[in-house]
This record gives sequence, structure tokens and C-alpha cells, in this order.
Amino acid sequence: MGKRDLETGIGGTFYHYTPPPPTIHPPPREPYLSWLVPLIFIIDVALFALTMYENNCPETLVDDPDHQCIFQEKLGRFSFEPLNRNPLLGPTTSTLQKMGGLRLELVLQNGEWWRLFSCLWLHAGAVHLIANMISLLFMGIRVEEEFGFWRVGPLFVLSGLGGSLMSCLNALRHQKIGVVSVGASGALFGLLGAMLSELITNWTIYANKCSAISSLMVVIALNLAVGLIPGVDSSAHIGGFISGFLLGFVLLMRPQFGHVNSKYLPPGYKQKSRHKCYQYFFLVLALIALIILYVCGFTELFKSIEREKSE
Repeated sequence: MGKRDLETGIGGTFYHYTPPPPTIHPPPREPYLSWLVPLIFIIDVALFALTMYENNCPETLVDDPDHQCIFQEKLGRFSFEPLNRNPLLGPTTSTLQKMGGLRLELVLQNGEWWRLFSCLWLHAGAVHLIANMISLLFMGIRVEEEFGFWRVGPLFVLSGLGGSLMSCLNALRHQKIGVVSVGASGALFGLLGAMLSELITNWTIYANKCSAISSLMVVIALNLAVGLIPGVDSSAHIGGFISGFLLGFVLLMRPQFGHVNSKYLPPGYKQKSRHKCYQYFFLVLALIALIILYVCGFTELFKSIEREKSE
């Protein structure tokens, strides 16, 4: 409602009516249907089926009567390796390597750098695949619906690259020879890290801030605890999480609370700035840190190549 200002003068009392500020009605946000994350889901499942087809467990165990493929009668050549070979219900390590699994020696000695990316789409077994796909659909669809495929795509791939890079550096440091690493876990932990940094940089738009950050921290802690299980490449999880956390400040920055596009404002109405200063500060700081980490990581790998050549 407007207000009336009282003035007293000769001839009586006068009221000046001040109209209320205009009501702003920006159009509602158009709904976005996630398609990239379901596509990643389909690709991962299809590649796992192709990996099992290539593995062909019955043929490799034909001369080993003491070991039988799991579900051989129903699945045929798609059947799983015995549990003593792969407890995750999947193929052999050699098959994973053939399909593009990450192995440090092949990257350094043969120059197969593409394995840093190809390993993201492979999984060690059905258990591994199901766990990762549940996480992908649970987190990925939500993030894509909020920010679109053009942000989620780079976030997923670059976080996965960070996880692969950290996995290589860990194998180099501990001299893990012959270890093959696969899985989208690094990229998925990147989504978790990005969700945390998104919450920090877009702090003003959240109503229940404490509830949002506490629930997210519980989810992050539970997922990081999975890395303590023997056989799990926790270094890829950490590398993916750090990369995603930094990328979230760069890719997932949203307008501050109360910002309205100028074309929806009435004449003379002062527009609120699109972003706060601290958001730009976090963006620049995160971008610099991300570049430094990637450069340092790849530099360390190239140095190890030069050392091997000199020896």
C-alpha cells in the first residue's frame, strides 16, 4: 500500500499520496529436462555389457574345471568371473586394461594419455556399476536440472580427469605396478565437491543454510568413508572431489538473491548487482588453484618419464 504525508498550511490540511513501489513479476523459470546424465548412464551400462562380452568368461575358464563362471547358464559369454578373481561380479583385470582401464606404466611408457579419460566410463563389476549409477542419477540429474548440460558436462569430465591424475600420482609415489583403475567415482566425487562449493558461493539464495550444509557434509563423509575399503582407489576419490570443489566455484555460480534481469524492471527502478564480490573472488581463486594443481600434477608425471629415459 502507498502512504500519505501530512502537511498543514493556510486553508487546511493536505495529504500527498505516495504510490507503492511497482510489483516486479519476472517470468517463471522454464523447466529443464535432464538428458546428459541419463545418456552417461546408458553409455556406462552399454560399455559394461561390451566389456563382459569381450571378457567371455566361459572361454577363458574352459580348461579350469575347479572354477566356474557365475551365472554361466543364463548369461553365457556375459557371465561373471569367479569371486576369487573378481568379487565385484565383473571381468578380469586384463580385459579392463584392454578396454581402456588406467594403468600407470601404459600412460608413462607408451604415451597412452587417453586412458586418463577412457577409464571414467568403465567399471570393475556389476556391484561397482550399480553403486556408481545410483549416485550418478541421484546427484547428476539434480545438478543438471539446476545448471544445464553445458556446465555439468565439463564438471563431470574435468573432475574425472582430476581423479585419474591423482590416481596416477599415487601409483607413482607408492610404485604400484600392474594396477588397473576404472570407474566414474572420481567424476561422481567431483559432483559432490561441486555441490559443496555451490552451496558456499550461492549462500545468499538458501533459506535453511545450516540444514543444507549439514546434510551435504554427512553425504560427503559417508562417501569418503567408502575409500577406506580395501581395494578401493581412494586417491581418485580425493582428486575428483578437490577438482569438483574448485570447479563448482567457476561453473556453478548463480545470481544473488533479489537479482532481476533489467528487461523485467520498470523504468527508473535500480537493478541489484548480478553477483556479489565474494563470488568473483572465489571464482578467480578457484580457477588459479585448479590450473596450478593440474599443471603440477602433469609436470610430475612428465618428470617421471624423463627420469625413466635417463636411466
